[in-house]
Amino acid sequence: MTAVNAATDEPRAAPRWGTLLAVLGIVYGDIGTSPLYAFKSSLIMFQGIRISDVEIMGILSLIFWSLILIVTVKYVTLVMRADNRGEGGILALMALAQRVCASSWMRSAVALVGIAGACLFFGDGVITPAISVMSAVEGLEIAAPNLKEFVLPISVVVIVVLFAVQSHGTERVGRLFGPVMALWFLTIGLIGVHQIMIHPYVLLAIAPWYAIQLCIVYKGMAFIVLGAVVLCVTGAEALYADMGHFGAKPIRRSWSFFVLEALVLNYFGQGARVMSDPAAVRNPFFLSAPHWLQLPLVVLATAATVIASQAVISGAYSLTRQAMQLGFLPRMTVRHTSPTEQGQIFVPQVNMMLLVGVLLLVLAFQTSDSLASAYGIAVTGTFLCTALLAAIVFRRQFHWPRPVTIAVFGGFFLIDLVFFSANTLKVIEGGWVPLSLGLGLMALMTSWKRGRELLLARWIHDSLPLAPFLARLPQSRTLRVPGTAIFLTGNPDYVPTSLLHNLKHNKVLHEQVIFVTVQNLDVPEARTRMEMAELAPGITRVILRYGFMESPNIPRALEDLPARGVPFDAMQASYFLGREVMVPSQAPKMPIWRRWLFLTMARNAAPVTEFFRIPSDRVVELGVRIAI
Repeated sequence: MTAVNAATDEPRAAPRWGTLLAVLGIVYGDIGTSPLYAFKSSLIMFQGIRISDVEIMGILSLIFWSLILIVTVKYVTLVMRADNRGEGGILALMALAQRVCASSWMRSAVALVGIAGACLFFGDGVITPAISVMSAVEGLEIAAPNLKEFVLPISVVVIVVLFAVQSHGTERVGRLFGPVMALWFLTIGLIGVHQIMIHPYVLLAIAPWYAIQLCIVYKGMAFIVLGAVVLCVTGAEALYADMGHFGAKPIRRSWSFFVLEALVLNYFGQGARVMSDPAAVRNPFFLSAPHWLQLPLVVLATAATVIASQAVISGAYSLTRQAMQLGFLPRMTVRHTSPTEQGQIFVPQVNMMLLVGVLLLVLAFQTSDSLASAYGIAVTGTFLCTALLAAIVFRRQFHWPRPVTIAVFGGFFLIDLVFFSANTLKVIEGGWVPLSLGLGLMALMTSWKRGRELLLARWIHDSLPLAPFLARLPQSRTLRVPGTAIFLTGNPDYVPTSLLHNLKHNKVLHEQVIFVTVQNLDVPEARTRMEMAELAPGITRVILRYGFMESPNIPRALEDLPARGVPFDAMQASYFLGREVMVPSQAPKMPIWRRWLFLTMARNAAPVTEFFRIPSDRVVELGVRIAI
């Protein structure tokens, strides 16, 4: 039986080896490098206490059941069923949940939850490259102690190079990602097997009793340890977010039959190593490997963490484009780095902000252990948002009975809440970083959304409806001049402001007039790109639709007009744009701080010509002042 691609309604072939390798390289980089720091950070919580089997077995049991419950059951088995035409991710899930909400207040609440999850994901995008690269390079302290002082400089160089090459795209490098990550998982799994053979007793930690025993013995301390244990599931959101690239089947298969086993074996191998030598607690991952393998392992780990960082950075680009298309962020420059894959994009502004943020974190915290305190809140906060949105989708779209929905997703929400609460205890130590980033981004996104709504309302109030304008046009003595004029308008039922200004100042109308409206849909890709209607002789209305995973290209879309009977020559067409100059009004409808944020973002937004790929030498801009 073949699977169906929800985005195209076409059968999706069974995953091949090439696809499975690509999944390893793109999807599992983040969660695959968690063994570098998760077990170590959990054991550090017992500083001052002699590490015994109780602590080791308890942590291993917590890690194992976190991987099973959160990743395998919640994400791989359940949440990945909630795809938005094949696409996943927090914003895709938000759009799906909004679609099944009947009331406006419910849709607003869903939007707020989705924005919160997206903002925390951006915080994850800043922390992941910092902690992943540093934890890998810190292996030099074990493999070559005399190079310890170079750990920080090497980490900075790796990070700078990583962000510097983003503008060239990942198509060529991406071919190496899969084999490198396959080698990584195979290596860490074999290292784990080697240590487990020496101390097979650790396999008993699969029993949940050891996790329960740790909680009984340590009580409050066990709650604090959960804040570090959750690091083993960082990157679980990537399984869902990258579903649109590969489909659910290859992600599920690679996790269930390869990645999960490699991770569990390595974690248990680290536990066995610490049982054999309690001094190995200082870096159980690298000390689990034979001495001759430690230096090559540092190189492999650095490559794996670069891949993990690349996946998160690319995810931040995609999330930014989704937020722009859904109206939560202003226009930004989006460059396509591949002629064949539209998902491979580069957003310069986001790249620079991420680079600055990552470098500041590395220089401020200086060790991966310190950064671990800042990591958990972003991850667990996104888990909470996903659980809430998934509950709505499964209840309303999949028609799950209410008791079943509450039992399943209520249980996951409680688990996520416990992990999140444990991480809130580390706010002062570093948890304030993702919280600050998340709150700041929420303020930006909600201010932009509200500002655009007020701007649209004001524009409609001051605009002229299209129907009476067209009715009076034949009786007017407006001079028609040769050529094609394209007027962009946000509302197809109103006369574009640029047209009114052109008539006022130039007192002419072109023989061929095309009104173009770009509509952003809450689906990944639009099924029908263009809708066209002839409103009057020589006047045509065109509505172009784009999903939140697509980048608008107006000139390319208009190339289809001749096939629809509308004469159109791209080289002879002129684009008329209304340039909005926003100024503070005497009676603002937004708080002063929100209005300032909105006006600042509006002034720094990418030009309309660049965003819609309109040739700048064919553009006529007519300014208009709007008070807000």
